[in-house]
Amino acid sequence: MSNSVKDRILELRELLHKYSHAYYNLNTSIVPDAEYDNLYDELVELESKYPDFSDEHSPTQRVGERPLDKFLQFKHKLPMLSLEKAKTEDELTQFNKRISDSLDSNDEIEFCCEPKLDGVALSLHYQNGLLKRAVTRGDGLTGEDVTQNAKTIKSVPLKLFGKNHPVFLEVRGEAYIPLEKFELMNDRSVGSGEKSFANPRNAASGSLRQLDSKIASSRPLFFSAYSVGDFDGSDLQLDQYSHYRRLQQLQNIGLAVSPLLKKVKGIDAVIEYCHGILRKRDDLGFEIDGVVIKVDSLAQQQALGFVARAPRWAIAFKFPAQEQLTTLLDVEFQVGRTGAITPVARLAPVLVGGVTVSNATLHNQDEINRLSIKIGDTVTVRRAGDVIPQIVAVLTERRPLEARDIVFPSQCPVCGSAVERVTGEAVARCRGGLFCPAQLKESIKHFVSRKAMDIDGLGDKLVEQLVDQQLINTTADIYQLDMPALIGLDRMAEKSALKLLNAIKASCQTSLARFIYALGIREVGEATALNLAQHFGSLPALLNASLEQLLAVNEVGKIVAEHLQSFFAEPHNQQVITALQAAGINWPDIELQPASAQPLAGHTVVLTGTLISMGRDDAKARLQQLGAKVSGSVSAKTYAVVAGDNAGSKLAKATELNVPVWTEQQMLVLFSENGVA
Repeated sequence: MSNSVKDRILELRELLHKYSHAYYNLNTSIVPDAEYDNLYDELVELESKYPDFSDEHSPTQRVGERPLDKFLQFKHKLPMLSLEKAKTEDELTQFNKRISDSLDSNDEIEFCCEPKLDGVALSLHYQNGLLKRAVTRGDGLTGEDVTQNAKTIKSVPLKLFGKNHPVFLEVRGEAYIPLEKFELMNDRSVGSGEKSFANPRNAASGSLRQLDSKIASSRPLFFSAYSVGDFDGSDLQLDQYSHYRRLQQLQNIGLAVSPLLKKVKGIDAVIEYCHGILRKRDDLGFEIDGVVIKVDSLAQQQALGFVARAPRWAIAFKFPAQEQLTTLLDVEFQVGRTGAITPVARLAPVLVGGVTVSNATLHNQDEINRLSIKIGDTVTVRRAGDVIPQIVAVLTERRPLEARDIVFPSQCPVCGSAVERVTGEAVARCRGGLFCPAQLKESIKHFVSRKAMDIDGLGDKLVEQLVDQQLINTTADIYQLDMPALIGLDRMAEKSALKLLNAIKASCQTSLARFIYALGIREVGEATALNLAQHFGSLPALLNASLEQLLAVNEVGKIVAEHLQSFFAEPHNQQVITALQAAGINWPDIELQPASAQPLAGHTVVLTGTLISMGRDDAKARLQQLGAKVSGSVSAKTYAVVAGDNAGSKLAKATELNVPVWTEQQMLVLFSENGVA
């Protein structure tokens, strides 16, 4: 009996190691989650019944051990050196010339390139294939033993695959937290009243340095290997020639390496790789601050050697920083179309991510309280991609004596109406409604925006003029504008006025989903508007829907349903909707069909690259009409990826995971076959 139990325990451990590696390192699911959970529970039960067969490297031991009193210091056998940095192409070219001169070679050098993860350097020590120790970089010479915490990282193998491993193998890499998981973790922290982290790097560092490994186990840490450190003896010989091939070997024995790792020849190819990664930076799903470039030949690495605290054969090409320090000069309060009062930080201009930033959102009073921020403070401002800049941290130790508290207004800064904050909501709102010019202006700006009625030429400045001169008091008034009214406005000649009037007329032909979205109902975004249109099929059906009928719509909850009922019950809104339809706004009839009958029902589709026939938003809307969920990231569960021109990492990920890839033409055929205009 004991032998059969032991064999089953060993079998379960091997299976769980294999499934975990596939899920966390290869982003693919070999078995359904429920099957993994069943096997895991079986192993827990067997190990509990038969403690003689316990093993510290079992998958069940990732949950965390007793808290430590302190971290022990550990001296690295081989120092974990820093890298020389380059910020320009010229510096990369000079780096290449230095190497070529040192090697006395006219041949193009082969380099190994990969994104430079913005996390925490970590050294893993394996003894005969089993994880024995994990050490932080520290000062490069001495780090901290964080073994208990590293064991909780599911992408760190407790036991390497295969047999005949080196007696000792040191693997170096980066511990990091993916952006999506970082945001979820911060949301949970804020929801439970805890302090949130400023950025994923701080979160990774703080997680690795938890004395209680149970806390570390609750954090979504990942690990990616980037080099072999020290090693001793092996029947499985590590490649002696190529850094790139060594990383492939690490991947084969269960360690994650960057899927964007690439070997290139010549410095021009290196520069091209760097530009490619910079273009993809905002879509990668994890923070990077540059590209690491290493000479691929191990013999050439040895010949080049080291200088001071850095290798001569490697360099880090640094991207523009996405965080910088600046000063909070003042705070102004803006009023949105739903009356939301948003504090906006006015900052001393600073270059962040290649863009000069002078404003940042402070969200609401709770965020001001959480940051403990005052006017005059030195702050860390962050900008990633197209995301609105935001203040993520305050350096209170630099606070000047004259720093002032931020006082939230009790009256609307635009119309003077009372400001109220409903219990349970984070946002304070002006009670003035459309009496408030700011709310009217923002409502109209939303109504005419590209994703709503798409009236080209009716920009923000023009909307403000029209409202200020009382030429429009509701969205329906847009359709009563004429040439004499427009000609009298600033920068509005006859030609531009005619163009705008034609755009207004063209907007009358729209879709029910766009019209619902354009109305600006609280919490009703594009996806919800589309779900409402497809569920009810007509505007009268939606207007007369009961609370129960609204709750039956996909992804419509009680709060959204109540917002819908309140909006449609308001006489003023009813009058505006009637006036808009009287002005000629119309849309094609929708033929209702069960969700299950839609060709893409229950499937996730990802768009990548540049589409020729339409914008991504239009493609997304049409895919949703066919029942698809349109996601921004590729996983093993993705149904298909639509690849346009210059498709990047998402296409590479789809190929790696064997996810079907459609051309734009295939997508258009699908639309045509299913009657999607």
